[in-house]
Amino acid sequence: MATYYKLRCCVTGHEKDVRALTALAIPDNSVLSGSRDVTAKVWVPNESDNGFHEGHVMSGHSNFISSVCYMPPDETYPQGIILTGSNDSTILAFTLNSPAPIYKLEGHTENVCALTAGKFGTLLSGSWDKTARVWLRQKCVMKLEGHQAAVWGVGIMPEHGYMLTGSADRTIKLWKAGRCEKTFTGHEDCVRGIAVLGSGEFLSCSNDSTIRRWAITGDCLQIYYGHENFVYSISILPNGQDFVSSSEDRTVRVWRDGSCVQTIPHPTMSVWTVCVLGNGDIASGASDGVIRVFTTEGSRVANTEELTAFDTAVSTAEVPTQVGDIKMSDLPGPEALLNPGKKDGQTKMVKTDAGKVELYHWEASTSQWKKIGDVVGSSGGSQATSGKALHDGKEYDYVFSVDIEEGKPPLKLPYDIKEDPWFAAQRFLQNNELSPLFLDQVANFIIDNTKGVTLGQGPPQVSDPFTGGGRYVPQAAGGTGTTGGADPLTGSGRYVPGQTNTKGTASNGVDPFTGASSYNTKGTGTTTSKDNSYFPLKTFVTFETANPQQIIGKLKEFNIKVDQSMQVEESDIEKLSALIDGTSTDTLNTLEKMLSWPNEMVFPALDVLRMCVLTSLNKIVCEKDGLVDKLVKFISSNVGPTQMLALRTLCNMFKGQTGEKMCVKHRDFILTSALNCKASTNKNILIALATLLLNYSVHLQDKLDPEAKSQCLIAAGNVLENTNIDSEAGFRLLVCIGTLIDSDPNMKELARSINAKTVIFPLKKRAEPQKLIDCATFVFNVL
Repeated sequence: MATYYKLRCCVTGHEKDVRALTALAIPDNSVLSGSRDVTAKVWVPNESDNGFHEGHVMSGHSNFISSVCYMPPDETYPQGIILTGSNDSTILAFTLNSPAPIYKLEGHTENVCALTAGKFGTLLSGSWDKTARVWLRQKCVMKLEGHQAAVWGVGIMPEHGYMLTGSADRTIKLWKAGRCEKTFTGHEDCVRGIAVLGSGEFLSCSNDSTIRRWAITGDCLQIYYGHENFVYSISILPNGQDFVSSSEDRTVRVWRDGSCVQTIPHPTMSVWTVCVLGNGDIASGASDGVIRVFTTEGSRVANTEELTAFDTAVSTAEVPTQVGDIKMSDLPGPEALLNPGKKDGQTKMVKTDAGKVELYHWEASTSQWKKIGDVVGSSGGSQATSGKALHDGKEYDYVFSVDIEEGKPPLKLPYDIKEDPWFAAQRFLQNNELSPLFLDQVANFIIDNTKGVTLGQGPPQVSDPFTGGGRYVPQAAGGTGTTGGADPLTGSGRYVPGQTNTKGTASNGVDPFTGASSYNTKGTGTTTSKDNSYFPLKTFVTFETANPQQIIGKLKEFNIKVDQSMQVEESDIEKLSALIDGTSTDTLNTLEKMLSWPNEMVFPALDVLRMCVLTSLNKIVCEKDGLVDKLVKFISSNVGPTQMLALRTLCNMFKGQTGEKMCVKHRDFILTSALNCKASTNKNILIALATLLLNYSVHLQDKLDPEAKSQCLIAAGNVLENTNIDSEAGFRLLVCIGTLIDSDPNMKELARSINAKTVIFPLKKRAEPQKLIDCATFVFNVL
């Protein structure tokens, strides 16, 4: 007869959801937790009773903790290392004696939601940025790329040298030495967790409510059915074959010999995580911030009073469930509970005489139906938590549907309550290649439809506020008479270096470095692998494409919206076209006033400045006091269009001697700020950052300034390493590195010492574009 788990204790101390748990070897049978309250804690068993006390508190993240991991002891750390992954995109390391981190691992660009430790100090991390990373001795040694969505689960099979990643793209990938050897398909929704068994097998759990057992050959050996909602976590029991799982269906389930033998209901909606302790007890972490420990050992079972309190909490919990299409008259009465259940955990809704709907589940250990809550409404089958929704494998408080064009599927607009609405709006426009013209409208839509809500509330039912009707039509918005969703910054849907510039030079599809369709020395429009025509680059690269009419229109629109004290005469705005052309300085004061507008509205003024410094006005404008300070402030604004245009303006300043001199004078100040953008997911920001570094390399190539060259080289390598780099940005960074090392042996040696080849090599393996592959090959060969 199977041994059943009973409550040992409830551990309180976290203020918000407990998102991750893992067992610790030191102290014995202790547990590590990570929470949305931005702390991680070690809980140590009490000597006097069956409970746990708070033994160690760790902090240092700027956002909630999503994953935790324990690195076994070694000579350097005899008590092991605690690692925490966070929504702030970083991983922090702690010791049992250190409440503050002993080091930080940076490289991921989004939530680090999965961690696992391997042999010899190896760490594997998974992130919402669609990648997994392998870390060794505090350095990222491999970046595993190939998934199309967030990497939610990771695992290491040390006996085979394999690594596993499970993703919201519904697949699992098996990796060896950084190469994907096999892709496992079968799950019908996001893969949320992975647990490694012996003998070349592993388990995966999914939002499709199932758990699957796999062989490394690619065969699915078994599918485990039983959970009724997302399965978040799995952990292996001491015998190495059986396991436990946790789910959005409010339960932890125990699986033995391929079957669910026990269902443990919880008095809260989301049971985020479960782990097995060293003594075989199991611990769960849930959305109510409580850790619950269960045991099969009679001496550790909670007393009768605590067991009764737990049962009462479970039975009185309100259970959101989808009953919208179920008629009350169709539900059975209490007499349905006279018939035994068919399996442990089977649920049944029963209508009471008082008109309420109660939810029961069959408890095999006692052979009876047990009430687990009152049905109160619908949470929706796509919810990740009560009120949480999934989009592209990530959790959000809201996911709005926005109709763009008649006859086409609506676009999804995800948003978190704690997020800046302008940032969310910017991300939506970028991801769907929509014009920045609509930034304020999208942000205001978010603000209007989330007023007065708190974290965790479900999204309201709204019609599309952009038009007052049921769909959002970009062509009708903007207030400037523009059509087609054109980008007001460039006059197109996005920045394309070769579009028509203000001087009327047609260069569609032309490479901005050489004026040809590709980088070559023969003018044939094709690149060969024999000729390096990429570096050293001798001329500065600038951003010269603009649509003055759209810029002026956007300035007029924002002029009405800013505070009255910041407004300017509309007739003066019209005159700004003379600044763009470089034909007059009469409206410089007007431009200066508009450059004090709020960060989310200043970008069209920055666009005027960007064009102005390309002209003969470069000297007058760049000598203005505080210009560099203003641009650096804009780079730090976290408003995408503003950051991008500030970086582009700095790039364009190199066009004139005065501007170049100012950029060189303030190099350290500028680059320190600009490098904060290295983790951006906006490819236009990354291209602008790469171009800025490239222009510094052009200036430095014939200078005897090893400090400046070193700063530029290291920065370029850092950006290449720490971003899922866009091909154009990557190409410009390669040209930057090539220009610096081409004829300087010291820079070559520095590049080798920082292992630049390790970040350049993957670019050689890209499928396209050819210029990126060729340039990476040339730089690699020089090193």
